Amino acid sequence: MDWVANSSMYPEVLIKIALALALSLVIGVEREIKKKPIGLKTSAVISTFSCLLTIVSMEAAYLVPSRTDINVTMDPLRLAAQIVSGIGFLGAGAILRRGNDSITGLTTAAMIWGAASIGIAVGAGFYIEAAFAVLSVLFVIEVIAPLLGKFGPKRIRSREALCIIVISDKSKIDELIQLLKDENMTVESLRIRQVKREGQELTHKLDFRMNALSKKSTPQLYSELSELPFIESIELEIYS
Repeated sequence: MDWVANSSMYPEVLIKIALALALSLVIGVEREIKKKPIGLKTSAVISTFSCLLTIVSMEAAYLVPSRTDINVTMDPLRLAAQIVSGIGFLGAGAILRRGNDSITGLTTAAMIWGAASIGIAVGAGFYIEAAFAVLSVLFVIEVIAPLLGKFGPKRIRSREALCIIVISDKSKIDELIQLLKDENMTVESLRIRQVKREGQELTHKLDFRMNALSKKSTPQLYSELSELPFIESIELEIYS
């Protein structure tokens, strides 16, 4: 109870918690702007309470009175170590699997882990380091990544695309693939199956996974492909 009675500790603790909250808001706002599932509120909660647990862990270790009959040792960052491993379940919830083995949410999951790290760093007294880490990460996400998306290697500039097309003439498959290549869409995988509907002719369903470097918008590309006479239906999705 010595620490509780020592009111001189309160300003420093409140400053730490406030700074952890402020830095977490920077990350939270960035995630909210991009409409990610875990944003402002989650980042604030994780970072603030991680900071609080770190402070409790450090102060509790120093509050244990020394004894001559037994050697009592405590790790000042014992709780902080558990935060790092325990935060994993939130990160796992942010990772989503879409069709064709496409994974999303990895950056958001990493940001959750980062929010906990901010709280731990501020709680342990590493203010400048925590602020520099936040600014560095945002610089990479908001500046370096967009620049590489515009001027980097072709593989980085391309976007992932999923396309499901039903055609009536299987001899047109090669022609269709060539048309997609002409639109700067590299076919990564292709699955073909026959579809036989009652009272209708045999059709062929093509499921593409591609890397798209096309300058055309998704509606424009969809409109051009749907006008091809041998295409009966089309479903197109290009991820940003």
